[in-house]
Parts: sequence; structure tokens; C-alpha cells
Amino acid sequence: MLKNKQVKMIVTLSLVLSLFIPMFQASPSQAAAGDGSWSAPYSVSQANMNQNNSVKTVKGYVVGQPTAANTVVTSSYPNDYALALADSPTETNTANMIYVQIPSSFRTQFGLKTNPALKGSELKVTGQLAAYFSHAGIKNASAMEKQNGSVDPTDPTDPVDPTPSPYDDTYYQSAIGKTGEDLKNELHNIIDDHRELSYDSVWDALRNTDEDPNNPNNVLLLYTGRSQSKLTNGGNVNDWNREHVWAKSHGDFGTSAGAGTDIHHLRPTDVSVNSSRGNLDFDNGGSQHSEALGNYYDSDSWEPRDAVKGDVARMLFYMAVRYEGDSGELDLELNNLVNNGTAPLHGKLSVLLEWHREDPVDAREIRRNDIIYNDYQYNRNPFIDHPEWVDSIFN
Repeated sequence: MLKNKQVKMIVTLSLVLSLFIPMFQASPSQAAAGDGSWSAPYSVSQANMNQNNSVKTVKGYVVGQPTAANTVVTSSYPNDYALALADSPTETNTANMIYVQIPSSFRTQFGLKTNPALKGSELKVTGQLAAYFSHAGIKNASAMEKQNGSVDPTDPTDPVDPTPSPYDDTYYQSAIGKTGEDLKNELHNIIDDHRELSYDSVWDALRNTDEDPNNPNNVLLLYTGRSQSKLTNGGNVNDWNREHVWAKSHGDFGTSAGAGTDIHHLRPTDVSVNSSRGNLDFDNGGSQHSEALGNYYDSDSWEPRDAVKGDVARMLFYMAVRYEGDSGELDLELNNLVNNGTAPLHGKLSVLLEWHREDPVDAREIRRNDIIYNDYQYNRNPFIDHPEWVDSIFN
């Protein structure tokens, strides 16, 4: 049995420890340290301890621009080539920073000479954890994103609350109340006749429909989420080009006016990523793409990153209703297969239905739908306006 003196000593020691323990508790950034994925990024301190050439996502605050191993400037930035991140926006010790090499495609948006107000902002960066300026660093970044607490323009996962479409009393009036095949037929009649673009005019249209809301000089690429100059379109490495989400060989319609130029399913993508996707059907699984992190593929299918899975599904639902075989056009249909080849079929329907439910309609899709309707084709994607019609028609 403990004596009174021993009890007093234990109580005193407990009080002393209770005063000091908070000093050693992890900071919020350390407590929230993740696995280096996009959804659970490394803290800067984690990234500094794992300089092993692995590709990880890191989140931290912009504290300046590194110009040497032990020098980070906080004003009068010399160029747009690099920035330093830390777990605290007020960090001044370079040992607690990580140096980020900024690829040319991200300099307009994230270079500090062009964007000095970026200092103090929180960023997520995906890249190779490797020394830069002889200091812990991130090189060959494939994704960079500012964290602002609002709907993320490159990773739009925040759903839009369902509300009645403003077009129900006009554009969709004849479809309201219909279900199943009757609904599909009526929607086809509504969206069938529209202005058809030339393939050359698609370039300018995509510069508008896929504009980066944080930088009007840039477009956002579908699979990588990367923001880059609207004028860097073409066929060179890191250029963007026109991706047919319904692969143009599935029906062999090429780039002819109609299905080949319908911007409801045409999106800007990185040239090499577009080439990797090719004419693959959509399904879950495969190996992660080294340039388009979060996208997976194998010999017969492509899985886009989570933030655009619903977008992809709704684009294909649109194509299957818009192109029904009348007026000399192809009859495009969805099936539950992969390896569809040149047949006018696309899969995998069961997976597309999952993606549609998991990634609801977001503000960027609505904006894009409105631009196509008002400025270009004068028709709408009904599955953005009425997501519930997907189950009515395709289940």
C-alpha cells in the first residue's frame, strides 16, 4: 500500500507531465499526415523524410522561391521556375521546407514572379521526391493545385444540390413525365438537331468550354487535371489535343462533322495521355499511368481519375441517346463489354453507372453544358440537367 508521501509525489509528477505533453503533441499538419496519395497527401516534413524518388502528392504552404540550397527569397522573385513549401505559412528555416521544381506547363499559374500573391497559399503538388538545389525537393511535377476551400476546379468532387432544371418548361417540356424507352426516344428528338462544328473549330470551342476558372489564359486537361496555356495545343510533348471520350474508332466516325466533332464528348487532354488511352473502353483496374496519376489502364480498359468519372459516364450516356441511327448517322449504344473494337459500341455500362452515382454533377459540368448550348451547338446533355434520367433509361 502506497504511503501518503508516495501518493503526493505521483500526483505532482502527473501534473508536471500534463503541462509538458501538449508541447510535444503533433502539429495539425503532422497529425493529418497521409500516405502520399492525392486524397491523403504527405506533409512537407513527411516528404522531406522520404526523398526516395517515389511519386507522391505533398501539401504545404508557399513560403518563397529557392535560389540556392540554403536561400529562399520572399519577394522580388527572379523567375517562375521554383517555389518552396512548408507545413507553416510563416516558416523561415529552410531545413523545414521542400523545394518544388515547376515544369514549364505550370509556370504561368504557379510561378512566383508571375503570381507573387501566391505566397502564403496552400498547394498540393504531385511529383518525384528527389533533391532539387541540393535540398529535399519535388521534381517533374504532374499536378499542382491551389487549396482555397471552395469547389476544386481541377478535382470537382463537390456535388451540386439537385434542383428542377430551368429548361423543364421549355427545352425538356415534351420529355417530362416519360420513362424508359419513351424517355430515351423523346430526349433523342430534343437533342438530335443541333449546329455541327468543323473539327478545326473545336480548338477554339474547347478553349472556352474547358477554361480554367482560376486562369482565363489556360484550359484544364481532363485526365491529368493540369492547367496549361490555351495556346499550347498541338502534337508535341506536353501539348494538349482533342480527346474523343467516346473513342472515334468505336463506330469508325473519325473526325467528321457530327459525332466526330460533338463537343459534348470532346475534351482537352495531354497528347501522350490521349495516346495511352487510345480507343480503350472504360472499366476499373489496371496500372496507374505515370503521367496522369489517379488514372489506371491495361490492355483493354481505361479508368479515369475519381474527380471526372461521372463526367465521363454522362458524356457517354449523351452519345448513346444523341446518335440513334436516323438521318444516316450511326446508332451508338452502350454495352457491358470491353474490347468493342470498331463496332459502334462502348463499355462498360455497369461501371459507367457506378461512376455516375459516385461522382455527381458538379458546377463545372453545368457551366460547360450551358456554354455548349448557348454558344456552340445549341443542344444540351440531358443527364447533366437531370441525372435521375440515367437510371430510368440505362438500368
